[in-house]
Amino acid sequence: MKIARDFQPRKILIVLHGSIGDVTRALPLAGALRRGFPAARIAWSVEPPCLPLLQGSDAIDEILIFDRPRWRRALFGFLAAVRRGKFDLVLDLQRHLKSGLISRWSGARFRLGFHRADSKELNWLFNNLHIEACGGAISKFEHYGKFAEALGIEGGAPRWDFHLTAAERAAAGAHLAPVGGEFAALFAGARWQSKQWFAAQIAECAETLAREFGLATVLLGAKDDREIARQAAAAARVKIVDLTGRTALREVIGIIERAKLAVGPDTGLMHLAAAVGTPVISLWGATDPARTGPHGFADLVIQGRAPCAPCQRRRCRIGRICMQSITTREIAEKAAQALRRASEESSRVESG
Repeated sequence: MKIARDFQPRKILIVLHGSIGDVTRALPLAGALRRGFPAARIAWSVEPPCLPLLQGSDAIDEILIFDRPRWRRALFGFLAAVRRGKFDLVLDLQRHLKSGLISRWSGARFRLGFHRADSKELNWLFNNLHIEACGGAISKFEHYGKFAEALGIEGGAPRWDFHLTAAERAAAGAHLAPVGGEFAALFAGARWQSKQWFAAQIAECAETLAREFGLATVLLGAKDDREIARQAAAAARVKIVDLTGRTALREVIGIIERAKLAVGPDTGLMHLAAAVGTPVISLWGATDPARTGPHGFADLVIQGRAPCAPCQRRRCRIGRICMQSITTREIAEKAAQALRRASEESSRVESG
């Protein structure tokens, strides 16, 4: 089956439930769909943790929430909402069995998903159109862009606008009240154990950023990151404002966009930093920055050194030697590079 060049969908469903990084990287695709099909109604199927990323989006008309922790109670209502949508085009960006089932259940005539070679759990069987095979040769951000290409839409420059409310910006400012000046946002943890850096590294990084650049440190992360954040704050010889587990996701966006720079491992907050334009120094070991790195900041990547890196394993049995190999001096050099570039860009804007 092929889509006619003059096809104008009336109702479009995007299926992508998580993670924060994936949803953040896919948001520009929703904008491209809005520009390509301005009369279409666009819905997005998502799970609660990523819902805040979609709220207030100009590109999205409707959000369908699948409450996975309560799936027994939520499933039938969710599926009924999907079928009720009467979508004529589905974009399955999740590439797993679950998203394939949702795509097929929608009843949409056109269901566009990943190529068989790039899908998982037989996902490709549930879609009747597929983008070209790419493998790991391109980044995930570019991979999502292939959906726009398949529909004949010009992607253009990626756009993110989270439309924070005045109350959300005020809450971000209240969290930052103890900082009292310019700061760097450090990401305390990562969902995979293998991707995490160490409390001693965080403490040394905070000390270096204060000594060499006059930047305070704000630690961000989830409730599960509180222990490593506590250890880092206790070890540091400078003040660290620890906000791990204390902020709503949209408040975190407001905090990151005020930071002079961000530092941390492969995590969703890394992609949010890139989305709001905050220079992000990303630290890599188990995963591959060529595939999942932050858009626009490839020059600030620091790759850990180990024979097994990137291993793509969730847990490391040899002490995360790849992450241990990343030095504070490397981070400082990237920070100097990022701050110098930001200063030059600011000067160009002021003189222009």
